[in-house]
Amino acid sequence: MSYLLASYNDTLSSILGWVSIACWIVVYSPQIYENYSLQSGEGLSLIFVYVWLLGDITNMTGAILAGLLPTVIILGVYYTLCDLILLFQVYYYRWKATKYQVSESVEETPLLIDTHAQNKREVSSTKGIAIRYAGALSFVMITGVLAWWISSNIKLPEKPQKHRSSSITWVIQVLGWTSAICYLGSRIPQIIKNFSTRCEGLAPALFFFSILGNATYSLSICVKSMEKEYLITNGSWLAGSALTIFLDLAVLSQFSYYRYMAFKRVQPGLTIENTS
Repeated sequence: MSYLLASYNDTLSSILGWVSIACWIVVYSPQIYENYSLQSGEGLSLIFVYVWLLGDITNMTGAILAGLLPTVIILGVYYTLCDLILLFQVYYYRWKATKYQVSESVEETPLLIDTHAQNKREVSSTKGIAIRYAGALSFVMITGVLAWWISSNIKLPEKPQKHRSSSITWVIQVLGWTSAICYLGSRIPQIIKNFSTRCEGLAPALFFFSILGNATYSLSICVKSMEKEYLITNGSWLAGSALTIFLDLAVLSQFSYYRYMAFKRVQPGLTIENTS
């Protein structure tokens, strides 16, 4: 009975892990596209991106030293490249705006898009948004389960675990906790910036997928084992993922609040248009 339970936990943990990976593969895409469509990256806090980049670099370095699967290391490289793409967009669109004198670009002053276009974006159908997010959720779930099924049916030779010295183990733990602190700290400057930008130029899907990815990753650790030693070993990654969820929820709360305020602001105008 205990063997069957352990096998079930391993399977569920693996599925959750693959779903988490699927989330993290697409997490950057909405913001990259948002920046491209607005021709501006001013909705992002530069400190947010830089600290997130540092977290990804330390996380990737820890994965390499820990001898994790090549797929995990490749994902670490992918995350780092996406961070660099976001930074490139911010600076490129600032340079472009300055060159063509579209508007003044200062780090603390966002580039605002056309008010009417922004209002139309903010009051788009709630039903439509729900459908899009339900579709995105279904996509990552199906992709994760499919990836798990493929991986479970491919038998790869098991590599013997290498013995790590205590110093290497200590370095890995330091990198893990540094990464966790960076992931947590990165959200604070973005939350502060949102008060002045009203979340304009920021893609909510970035934080939606981040929440889903962190939640499934944390669950994959807990489902596998709740033994004290196991949780301590994975403590940094568990803490970084679980606690970041609350800060990402704070960002989504800001989105909801400013969206509601925008709807109240333009609703009278919409009523007049409908009755004319």
